Amino acid sequence: MIVIVLIALIAVYLFVLIRPAARQPKDARLLCDYAHRGLHDGNAPENSLAAFEAACRAGVGIELDVQLSRDGEVMVFHDYTLTRMTGLERRLSELDAAELESLRLHGTEETIPRFSQVLERVGGRVPLLVELKGENTDASLCPKVAELLANYGGAYCIESFNPMLLARMKKLLPGTFRGLLYTNVCREKKPSPLNALLTAMALNGLARPDFIAYDQKDRRSLPVRICTKLYRAPSFVWTIRTTADREEARRLGEHSIFEGEAAKFAVRD
Repeated sequence: MIVIVLIALIAVYLFVLIRPAARQPKDARLLCDYAHRGLHDGNAPENSLAAFEAACRAGVGIELDVQLSRDGEVMVFHDYTLTRMTGLERRLSELDAAELESLRLHGTEETIPRFSQVLERVGGRVPLLVELKGENTDASLCPKVAELLANYGGAYCIESFNPMLLARMKKLLPGTFRGLLYTNVCREKKPSPLNALLTAMALNGLARPDFIAYDQKDRRSLPVRICTKLYRAPSFVWTIRTTADREEARRLGEHSIFEGEAAKFAVRD
């Protein structure tokens, strides 16, 4: 009896809980490498218009992060707090868009851009990989991002660590190429029932991601292998920082999300 129950649980996990959609994108340009938060350096900070312009000029895809300001504007910024990039010890969600736009990034003249500004600046010149930020089940970011992307003429795909946000975007933009960002959450944070489910990708049944974007430390983990080998979901890997890692990703058929030394290598290509 116990054996039967175990077999049933394994079957549910394999064929229901972890199973991705594993679709190929309608636009093949999306299966490319992406500059992590744009092509950034000392003069062009991460997630700035200057970094995105540099990526466009180099002809490489752009990975970027979006979250909501206090007044509900979609802003392009990675951290939930402003300290590292601006020196202000506040959360991004505590300030209105106009206040955020007045802050300078890493002492440069660059400011925190609105997502609408980025879409206008890029203008379809290179593909976009848009990460939806979200620490809980609040999906209020999704309809605002969906509205902006629905009116955008360029190639884009979306990703998130949060399966609930992907599930919401699946309804709002059903044809969009969607990916689950993956890391071993129990290792990176702390063990808990929810983190165990996330680490096992046991919420894929809700999100049905088309591709998996995993931490390179986890490329040989069981959930990643099931999704990318058994179900053949496209593989994206982050964050690639050296030419050796970039070459290894290419050999393995992975699409890199890169920065640093690897960015110079990619631009040369």
